[in-house]
Amino acid sequence: QVYLVESGGGLVQPGGSLRLSCAASGHTFDIFNMGWFRRAPGKEREFVAAITWSGGDTFVSDSLKGRFTISRGNAKNTFDLQMSRLKPDDAGWYYCAAGRKLLTPEPTDYVNWGLGTQVTVSS
Repeated sequence: QVYLVESGGGLVQPGGSLRLSCAASGHTFDIFNMGWFRRAPGKEREFVAAITWSGGDTFVSDSLKGRFTISRGNAKNTFDLQMSRLKPDDAGWYYCAAGRKLLTPEPTDYVNWGLGTQVTVSS
């Protein structure tokens, strides 16, 4: 079993930045790929970004490229999502996910999910 815990969510003003982190534990040898998804109120779950376990390759949603960056964290088995120039539309719950298929935007390709961290963008 793989356990994922997200952190770093909170309230940020429009135009601000926020860094989310996902900590993976358990059978991490089963993980080849990590992803971030988000769900805004009343909207479908949306792919944000993915990264290979090694951190060597990344894939960011075209609509978020340039503002969002995914990377390995400084702590062991952590993965960060750096978000900048945040907009009210970026608000929602952000979820970390793990799976084997590399750099996939499809939520069904992810086996393990965290409980999420909430991001609020408001002045």
